[in-house]
Amino acid sequence: MESEKLNFVSTSSNIVIAEKLIDDVCLKYEVDEDNYGNILIAVTEAVNNAINHGNQQDPTKKVHLEVTYLPDRTLKFTVTDEGDGFNYSLLPDPTDPENIEKISGRGVFLMKNLADSIEFSNDGKSVEMRFRLE
Repeated sequence: MESEKLNFVSTSSNIVIAEKLIDDVCLKYEVDEDNYGNILIAVTEAVNNAINHGNQQDPTKKVHLEVTYLPDRTLKFTVTDEGDGFNYSLLPDPTDPENIEKISGRGVFLMKNLADSIEFSNDGKSVEMRFRLE
């Protein structure tokens, strides 16, 4: 089981750090184009949420990103922020007609639909997403 970890300060410009790790990992494990797209969107969305919502763009707080390659050819990405957390079970449904026009609130929905599995922990400060490389 191989694992890589990154920690970076909570500024939007640091999303490229996460993108670089995703690119490197996907190249290393020969991830196909469809899986690559799903991983890139879901993980950068999680990192974006950690920076903007979790850590409130506070440069004294860090985002922690870990990727682990599991023996069953699954990539597990864990994104953790140092914010106050949130109640992930109370998120509004972005497909509900009253929410369709809203410009935010789609990130977790996207993550749930792109990852093979998603699990929140640590009062919503941490999200783990798994992607099977079939």
